Amino acid sequence: MSEAKPFIIPKILMMEAFKLVKANGGSAGVDNQTLEDFELNLEDNLYKIWNRMSSGTYFPPPVKAVPIPKKSGGERILGIPTVGDRIAQMVVKLTFEPTVEPHFLNDSYGYRPNKSALDAVGITRKRCWVYDWVLEFDIKGLFDNIDHELLMKAVTKHTDIKWVILYIKRWLIAPLELKKGTLIQRDKGTPQGGVISPILSNLFLHYVFDVWMTRNHPGKPWCRYADDGLVHCKTEEEAKLILEELRKRFEECGLMLHPEKTKIIYCKDDNRKGKHKEEKFKFLGYTFRTRVVENSKTKKTFLGFTPSVSTEALKSMRAKVREWNIRNRTDLELETISKLYNPVIRGWWGYYAKFNPSGLYPFWRSFNKTLIAWAIKKYKGLKRSKRRAGQLLQKIAKERPQLFEHWNRGVIGSFV
Repeated sequence: MSEAKPFIIPKILMMEAFKLVKANGGSAGVDNQTLEDFELNLEDNLYKIWNRMSSGTYFPPPVKAVPIPKKSGGERILGIPTVGDRIAQMVVKLTFEPTVEPHFLNDSYGYRPNKSALDAVGITRKRCWVYDWVLEFDIKGLFDNIDHELLMKAVTKHTDIKWVILYIKRWLIAPLELKKGTLIQRDKGTPQGGVISPILSNLFLHYVFDVWMTRNHPGKPWCRYADDGLVHCKTEEEAKLILEELRKRFEECGLMLHPEKTKIIYCKDDNRKGKHKEEKFKFLGYTFRTRVVENSKTKKTFLGFTPSVSTEALKSMRAKVREWNIRNRTDLELETISKLYNPVIRGWWGYYAKFNPSGLYPFWRSFNKTLIAWAIKKYKGLKRSKRRAGQLLQKIAKERPQLFEHWNRGVIGSFV
């Protein structure tokens, strides 16, 4: 009888939640406890969380505020919960997500099982062939401005599990702790970085945008990935009308469209002429614009409106390679460099080479040049000759293409 609790939470959920949190990694929260520290006394630590959650006495600690630079400039605040709190959030997510996920619409792609950013890019590519205009919208500070009352209305619509509702409420108002220990109380928003935050933001926008858009503009295809969205239109006038309606809709729900990132774009190609202010847009690391395209059957070229890796993504990848400092790692062998960095390179290829892989060629050439610089420093016999170093690496690439993903895909002709 001593084990009787007001809330029935299966203990097995705790271990399942821990395994998922561990797989996701992440740094320590305000208590400075790492995943490794937590695991040292795993059984006892998980029992404490289960005991408090089951008895209704679990109160989330403050969320550690970590400023992260934005690619477009400025900073955004990432909220890092403690390891224990991430596990508690995962327990609620595992319980809540199955009840709400089936209600989400097909064109919502962010933070969802069996859906990906590449799926969103792919459907957008197809729709740009059919629709002449795209309304690109971005929600300014989504995670910081979600209305708690409206969100909880949506939560209670999809679950009547009291402990799930209770803890979601408590997480929404858990304070942010700044670097100097200052606590910031919150009456809106959900921390970007929390385990439960993505599904809560998705649920909020499901009603604010997805359902509203489907009901009010059933003939306009849309696509949303978190706070980035697109609406396809036949005419510029349609796009302008929807933009004004969207502004009002988001304002009614406590959100604001980003004034600089929200645009109306013309999908210009061989069949769609003229000149317009905006003729390209960025979406999920890809830039959509007019490009020369080859017909795979006839081999004839034409102008199409298609996606390719964005310049910002290329810049980010080059910055990451510079951060690795490969050219100065003469203590490493080529096989070691491959083991350390090829998994990341494989990920870049898998994502950015999905559409128009030739857009990545400048980056692969740049990476190969980095290897040339490493080889010159590594092997004195090359006598600082880029040509000889390039020939050596090209020979290795042909003999052992599996060392790097782009070599394995045939991109080995850019050494000399």
